Amino acid sequence: MTTPNEPAHRATEPRSGFLSWYHPLSRQEKRTFWSCKVGYALDAMDTQFLSFVIPTLIAIWGITKADAGLIGTATLLASAVGGWAAGILSDRIGRVKTLQLTILWFAFFTLLCGLAQNFGQLLVARALMGLGFGGEWTAGAVLMGEIIRARDRGKAVGLVQAGWALGWGLSALLFALVFSLLPAKLAWRALFIIGVLPAVFVIFIRRFVREPEIYQQHKAHESAAPGTAARFTDIFSRDLLSVTLRASLLTTGAQGGYYAIATWLPTFLTTERHLTVLGTGGYLAMVIVGSYAGYLSSALLTDRIGRRNNFILFALGALGIALTYTNVVVGNTAMLFLGLPLGFFASGVFSGMGAFLTELFPTRVRGSGQGFCYNVGRAVGALFPFLIGLASQHMPLGHAIGVFAAIAYGVLILAALTLPETRGKQLEP
Repeated sequence: MTTPNEPAHRATEPRSGFLSWYHPLSRQEKRTFWSCKVGYALDAMDTQFLSFVIPTLIAIWGITKADAGLIGTATLLASAVGGWAAGILSDRIGRVKTLQLTILWFAFFTLLCGLAQNFGQLLVARALMGLGFGGEWTAGAVLMGEIIRARDRGKAVGLVQAGWALGWGLSALLFALVFSLLPAKLAWRALFIIGVLPAVFVIFIRRFVREPEIYQQHKAHESAAPGTAARFTDIFSRDLLSVTLRASLLTTGAQGGYYAIATWLPTFLTTERHLTVLGTGGYLAMVIVGSYAGYLSSALLTDRIGRRNNFILFALGALGIALTYTNVVVGNTAMLFLGLPLGFFASGVFSGMGAFLTELFPTRVRGSGQGFCYNVGRAVGALFPFLIGLASQHMPLGHAIGVFAAIAYGVLILAALTLPETRGKQLEP
C-alpha cells in the first residue's frame, strides 16, 4: 500500500541497504529532505555557539555563572513557546512557509546576539532567537513526516534529526577557527555574526521546496467545505486529549533525562571525580561522534523494531550510562571513550520522535499536536537541572543525577508502553 503522497510505482522497488529508501525519491522529495536536514544542522550550529563563548563573556563583561545560566534557560523556554507557535502556524499557512520564517527568525536574532553591547541586550536577543530555534524543528519534522512514505518515515526523519550533531560539530570547528584568528573580544561577536548565514539558505527553500501533497489535499478539502477548518485547541478534544497528554509525557521523559545528564554530569565528574578530560576537545568530539552514530542507529531501528521498542531501548541505554558515570570510578582515558556511548544513547532517543509524533496526529492538527507535545517536554524537561541542583543540597550530586535520570526515562518508557505503535501507518489528508 502506498501513502496518498507516494507514487504507486515506488512501492514495489527492491530495497537493500540503509539508504535504499533514498534513491527512489523524487527530486522534490530529495530537495525537501536536504532542506530540512541542512536547516536543522544550521539551527544547531547557531544554538551551540553560546556554550563556546560563555567563558569569554564571563571574562569580558564580568557576568556570573548564574547570568550565563539564565541566558540558557531563557533560550529553552522561548524555544518551547516558539515550537508550539510554529506548529500552529504550519497548520495555518503551511509547513514550508513556516520553515522559511523560523530559519530567518533564528538567523536574524543570532546576528543581533553578536551586536549586543551588554548582558541585557544579549539576554533579549538570545531569548528571541530561541523562538525560531524551537519552531524550526517542528516545521521541518512535520514536513518530512508527511512527504516520506510510511515504511521509511522513521529513517528519513531520524536522519534529519541527526543534523543536530553535524551542526554541533560545525559550531565547534568554527569556534576553534575564529578564536585562533581573532582576539577573544572580537571573536565571540564574529561567531554570532556568522550565524546569519542560514538566512541565505531560505532562498533555496523558497525556490525548490513545495508543500507535501497530503497537506495540499487537506487544505483543498478545507476550502471546499467552509467552516470545517481545524483549531489548535482540537488537540485537547475528547478524541485526542489522551494521545496529547501521553505524547507530552514521552517527550518530557526524553528531554528531562537529556538535560539532567548534559547539564550536571560534567560538573559531577569534574568536581567530585576530579577528571580533567571533560573540558577537552577530544571528549567533546567523542560525544558528538557518539551522538551522530546514535541518531543514525535509532533512525534505522525505529523502522525495524517499531517506535515504542526503539524508545525503550535507547532510554534504558541512556539510563545505564548515567548510572555508570555516577557510580563507577574510572580515569580520564576511560572517560574519554565513555563519551561515545553517552552521546549515542542520550541523543539517539530523539531520532524516532519526529516520525512518531507525525503519525499520532491527523493532518488537520499535526503541526499543532507535534509542536505542543515536543515543546511541553522541552519546557518541563528544562526544570530537571534545577531540581537536581535542589536535591543535591540533601544528597550527593551523583545520586541526585541518577534519581532524576531514572524518573525521566521511567516516564518515557511508561508513556511509550501506553501509546499505540504507529510504524508503517498510512497518513490521510
